[in-house]
Amino acid sequence: MVQPLNIFILTGAGISAESGLKTFRDSDGLWTQNDLAQLATPEGFARDPARVRDFYSARRKILEIAAPNLAHIALARLEREMTALGGWVFLCTQNVDDLHEKAGSRRVIHMHGELTRTRCTQCSGDWSDRKPLTADQVCPECGTIGATRPHVVWFGELPMHMAQINQALEEADLFVAIGTSGSVYPAAGFVAEARALGIPTCEINVARSDNAHAFDRRIYGPATEKVSQWVGEVLGD
Repeated sequence: MVQPLNIFILTGAGISAESGLKTFRDSDGLWTQNDLAQLATPEGFARDPARVRDFYSARRKILEIAAPNLAHIALARLEREMTALGGWVFLCTQNVDDLHEKAGSRRVIHMHGELTRTRCTQCSGDWSDRKPLTADQVCPECGTIGATRPHVVWFGELPMHMAQINQALEEADLFVAIGTSGSVYPAAGFVAEARALGIPTCEINVARSDNAHAFDRRIYGPATEKVSQWVGEVLGD
C-alpha cells in the first residue's frame, strides 16, 4: 500500500531541456553563448534595457511553442495522487518557464521568478504578460511608462519565496532534486539542509551534479525516462 508522503521537489533547467529549452551551463547553454553580465544583472539592464528586453522577449516567444515533456507530466501526476492520499508535493523550481503549470502541477513555487510575468521597477508591481517587453509599456498598477523588466531573479538579486520554501523543506518527508546543476545557491544548499533535518534525499539527473555526493540516492539518465520511472515507483505502479 502506498503511504502518503510530503515530498519537496527542486527542479532545474535539466527537466525542461527535453522540451527544447536550453540549459544555462552546458556547452551550448544560455550563459556560455551570451554575456550574463549584460543580460542577467541589474547593472546590465541599467546600461542597455532594450537589449535585455529583447533577449527575454525572444525567450517568451520560444516558450510559447514549448510543451511539457513526460517528466513534467509525471510530476503533475505525482502531485494529484499524493494529495489524494493525504500527502503533498511542494514543487520548487529554479526555472522561469511555465512547463510545470502547463503539465497540470498546481503547487509550484518559482524561486527565480517567471518569464511570463512583467515587473515595474517603479512600484515593484508584477502581472501576467506574454507579450514582447517594450520601452513604452505602461504599468497597470502605478501608470509609469518605460519602467518594465522581466519578473525574473538576476545575478546579485535575492531569490523569491524563501520563507515558504524553508517551511516546506522543514515539513518534508523526502527531498528530491531533478535536473539541477548543484552549483547555484541557495538552491544547491537545500540538500544539506534536508540531510541536517534527517530527510532522505535523492538526485535525478542526466549526469552527476556538482553536489551529487550529498545525496543518499542518485538516479542518472534522461529526465523523461527516469522521472517517470521514479514516480511510478513512489506510487506503486
